[in-house]
Amino acid sequence: MRLTGSRRAAAVGALAFLLAVTAYGIVGVARSGGASGDASPRVLGPGPVTVRLVVRDSHFFPSRVHVRPHTELTFEVVNRDFLNHEFIIGGDDVHAIHEAGTEPQHPPKPGEMSIPPHTMGLTTYTVHAPGKVLFACHLPGHFAYGMKGSVIVEA
Repeated sequence: MRLTGSRRAAAVGALAFLLAVTAYGIVGVARSGGASGDASPRVLGPGPVTVRLVVRDSHFFPSRVHVRPHTELTFEVVNRDFLNHEFIIGGDDVHAIHEAGTEPQHPPKPGEMSIPPHTMGLTTYTVHAPGKVLFACHLPGHFAYGMKGSVIVEA
């Protein structure tokens, strides 16, 4: 069967979409160590580990990352939204400062960065003790909307 005109364009568009979705799924899961809904998530570390987080619809994917103590995390955060976002990771004190703060931009420093639309940023953070470490975006309304996640440090 020979496709012409708009049917050919629709078929090419559908194929491109399927390839993009397949590529995203393979890269997203392989880089992050598993989707956040996995029954038995992959536990990363110890030592240096790179975690890729994707921002879509003002949410982080995956929203949970499981690691072992003494893991040096490098976060690759890809912003696929049309909005500015930030990535802040740390203890309650860090998040309290940022949730109440008015910084529209963050200089690149460990655990904090701004991510303009359709860009990628890198930051590092090291975990040692078992527990949960929050990461979030504190731009006005983003945290309340659900733009947060956690690194779960397993014993």
